[in-house]
Amino acid sequence: MLTPMVAGGVVFPGLFLLSKNTLQRLPQLRWEEADAVIVSARLVSSVQAVMASTAGYIVSTSCKHIIDDQHWLSSAYTQFAVPYFIYDIYAMFLCHWHKHQVKGHGGDEGSTRVPGSTWAVARGYLHKEFLMVLHHAVMVLVCFPLSVVWRQGKGDFFLGCLLMAEVSTPFVCLGKILIQYKQQHTLLHKVNGALMLLSFLCCRVLLFPYLYWAYGRHAGLPLLAVPLALPVHVNLGAALLLAPQLYWFFLICRGACRLFRPRGSRPPSPCQTQD
Repeated sequence: MLTPMVAGGVVFPGLFLLSKNTLQRLPQLRWEEADAVIVSARLVSSVQAVMASTAGYIVSTSCKHIIDDQHWLSSAYTQFAVPYFIYDIYAMFLCHWHKHQVKGHGGDEGSTRVPGSTWAVARGYLHKEFLMVLHHAVMVLVCFPLSVVWRQGKGDFFLGCLLMAEVSTPFVCLGKILIQYKQQHTLLHKVNGALMLLSFLCCRVLLFPYLYWAYGRHAGLPLLAVPLALPVHVNLGAALLLAPQLYWFFLICRGACRLFRPRGSRPPSPCQTQD
């Protein structure tokens, strides 16, 4: 178990540092540290998403029996990904910190830092990214132990399908980068927004009804009878995983409405959120 986790602990922070230093030091680029940190964090998230989706596809398509069939990637990648969630909490904080500095809320270089300013930034980060930090913490402290201990080698098909939820992440990351650099009105941003909406709907929201349908087909049950046939804790777990996906999908739909609103209509609210 330790080997995949150690590998993940090296790969994800290492890729972040490699990308950040490359963007800062290449003569053709010479990016500011804030830009390099933000783009590198999004890059690592996208790479992890591609790896997770690929592993999930391999596992789910290899398991013909959705309960008993096993694939070594299901446990190996789960262990490999645990350090990513820990790293990403810190990476998101770094992004928030640099955005805070760019907006002029931090002190100038070389000046005396206001006491408690770091804690104030940390509180702002936890307030803004509370749901994402909670999601990552649950992945490490709850989902990982359950997938290793409670499953007892069963249900690799379902785990593979859940890994494929990451298909939407590269589109989310690209969208955030385009917004960060004021490219909201470009064709690329609109195409990416449509792909993000579609992939998030299919791979994160509709994923859960699909999993219930797949189990129903296996057990010979109609879709609406599946929740009644499953233990309460399984339905509760699915509901808790689905809830944040529905909230994020609502935010994506709201952003899409603003993006594709005709120019002559009412302008976006000043409370428009930017990540």
